[in-house]
Parts: sequence; structure tokens; C-alpha cells
Amino acid sequence: MDSRVSVISIIIKDEEAAGAVNDLLHEFRQYIVGRMGIPYRQREVSIISVVLDAPGDATSSLSGKLGMIAGVSAKTLTAKM
Repeated sequence: MDSRVSVISIIIKDEEAAGAVNDLLHEFRQYIVGRMGIPYRQREVSIISVVLDAPGDATSSLSGKLGMIAGVSAKTLTAKM
């Protein structure tokens, strides 16, 4: 399957969900090119951007699993290359 470059934007509203998010990112680590996390303390959220080079199935699987965690929102943008 062809690999695509994607960015998953994650907003963690519940601090307790951070461990589950990190566990999922670790599970998909072979596809992760890089990640940036920003704690936005004024709004009491954490924002993570994850860049992936992965098959579409892996990207959608990770994004879907992230979105199923309570207190977490995830959206994906995939580049047309």
C-alpha cells in the first residue's frame, strides 16, 4: 500500500487521557516522522501535532482510536503527493 504524508492534530481536554494518547502514539511509532506538543495552560488543554508517513489505513486507524478516547479530539490532514 502506498504511504502518504499526514498530520494529525490532537487536542487533549482531559489531562487523564494523556497516557492513553501516548500509548497509541508509541504503538504507531514506526510511522511517526515527528511530533510537537504544546501545553496551553491558560485554556487547560494540551495540543499535539503528529506528522506521519504511513499507509492510509494506519493513519485512519490511529486517528480513529485517538478520537475514541474520552476528552480527546483528533483531526487528520493528508497531503496529495
